[in-house]
Amino acid sequence: MLVRDAMSTMVLTIGPTHTLRQAARLMSARRVGAAVVLDPDGYGLGILTERDILNSLGLNQDPDHETADTHTTTDVVFAAPAWTLEDAAEAMTHGGFRHLVVLDRQEPVGIVSVRDIIRCWTPARQHAPTLTV
Repeated sequence: MLVRDAMSTMVLTIGPTHTLRQAARLMSARRVGAAVVLDPDGYGLGILTERDILNSLGLNQDPDHETADTHTTTDVVFAAPAWTLEDAAEAMTHGGFRHLVVLDRQEPVGIVSVRDIIRCWTPARQHAPTLTV
């Protein structure tokens, strides 16, 4: 199976000046664990994850004043739609992260997460019999 078969094509894109609270609200509303941060005047593409926001809160930083640019990972490993899920899982394991931005012709077309890969590798759950006590 390929990354294009597993990736989410709903890519949340934010700017570097979004506050962490704004980013968290958008991520929560769209039920995604990461946002692509576009900074055309700076580093280009980066990624902000729920873990980045959690780490900031753990340091008692104010999510209304902290901005995405100071918490964005800019040294991003990108996947291609034609990668196998094994390639994606290996990149995640090697890099110690849970999301890959998928690029096609230098444009973000999706995000693949560990959850996406597990969903593809796990057979459909069958309904277990309900036990009555």
